[in-house]
Amino acid sequence: MAMARNILRTLTTKSLNLSWRTAIGSSRHLSLVSSQISEHTTKWMQDTTKKSPMELINEIPPIKVDGRIVACEGDTNPALGHPIEFICLDLKEPAVCKYCGLRYVQVNHHH
Repeated sequence: MAMARNILRTLTTKSLNLSWRTAIGSSRHLSLVSSQISEHTTKWMQDTTKKSPMELINEIPPIKVDGRIVACEGDTNPALGHPIEFICLDLKEPAVCKYCGLRYVQVNHHH
């Protein structure tokens, strides 16, 4: 929660030379946004009928790849993906994309 507040504070503060009234308005705005985020997070955490994003991504089996290196973009639609990450598959364990959590494994691993 503290990290969210710091990000919001950075985004809502326009300049270090704000007038006193503007600073108070930004502070109120920050407080309102922080409480909305807190309420949303609390509501989401209490809903045990829905799986977390990590649980959902772990249900996808590792993707089998022929080569030693895979390029993960998260999705075939660029609007839904993430920056391209090249992942080396030299280890026997599946390699995990740091952006989306998809796992990849080399089909014919020779080590």
